[in-house]
Amino acid sequence: MVRAAVLPAIGAPLEITGIELPEPGPGQVRIRLAAAGVCHSDLSLSNGTMRVPVPAVLGHEGAGTVLAVGEGVTHVAPGDGVVLNWAPSCGSCHACSLGEVWLCADALTGAGSVYAVTEDGTELHPGLNVAAFAEETVVAANCVLPVPDGVPLTDAALLGCAVLTGYGAVHHSARVREGESVVVFGVGGVGLATLQAARIAGAGTIVAVDVSPEKEELARRAGATEYLVASDTTAKQVRGLTGGHGADVAIECVGRAATIRAAWDSTRRGGRTTVVGIGGKDQQVTFNALEIFHWGRTLSGCVYGNSDPSADLPVLAAHVRAGRLDLGALVTERIALDGIPAAFDNMLAGKGGRALVVF
Repeated sequence: MVRAAVLPAIGAPLEITGIELPEPGPGQVRIRLAAAGVCHSDLSLSNGTMRVPVPAVLGHEGAGTVLAVGEGVTHVAPGDGVVLNWAPSCGSCHACSLGEVWLCADALTGAGSVYAVTEDGTELHPGLNVAAFAEETVVAANCVLPVPDGVPLTDAALLGCAVLTGYGAVHHSARVREGESVVVFGVGGVGLATLQAARIAGAGTIVAVDVSPEKEELARRAGATEYLVASDTTAKQVRGLTGGHGADVAIECVGRAATIRAAWDSTRRGGRTTVVGIGGKDQQVTFNALEIFHWGRTLSGCVYGNSDPSADLPVLAAHVRAGRLDLGALVTERIALDGIPAAFDNMLAGKGGRALVVF
């Protein structure tokens, strides 16, 4: 038996309880978690914004040590440090055939399976495939990638979602070029990773926008050259900081209609807006036909940073080793399993960066 944070039903409080894991079968890996990040997507799963089979163990951003492998697993062995990949690509669907592995049609099929049971025998699903809110987990072999050399195991958890998403939003989706101006909406874990990625890309003016004045120091340490507290005049303020034109690139990391619209309004004519935040179906964003023509802006969604984890992790590790990417700077709180509900509350209140569960 191992301890885990179980979501018994959509909208219900998490329960810290014992669960029983099977030994890894063919093509599976058992992992002892070192750390797991608390992501806004976990909150969205718990409250029903995103659908997940329940009861489930959530948590999708994690890293740990391989305890055992099943038949046929050869790319990792017991004792290896690994990063969890919650969206493994199948390699054969239409999206994968186009090289768009982040849109793999079969990436989340494992989330519907039963992977463990509670002490009373209740069957559990692995939230987003990997069930990282537990001391140990059993996952499909394609859900693990070796931790690159030079990356501390605990910090490596952040590579599994926040950093791949933020870095990918800058380098793969928005394709920020050296000297361009960038505005980032939302200074949580993903927003902080996005700011660091914009700095690594050589962006000129980097504006961070958040509802909390207390996040300014965090944002500036990550690379922001300017900081704005979100208001009805945010777009006007961004234009004032970018020569009156607006930013070349806006990246929205919140997932709300108002911030998506503000990000669009903050970009220059011909600018690019990338939406990373996951919003609910009730969040309706409207544009009129004339402004779409007149402004010539591009609005695009961004799934998992449009990243290929197997290709991008070595690149991120090189930035870590060179001191350009500071994983620890994303973390504002280190907690135990029973601290996850409070971390959810802090996210709802707009407090802090990434909370990291350390086992």
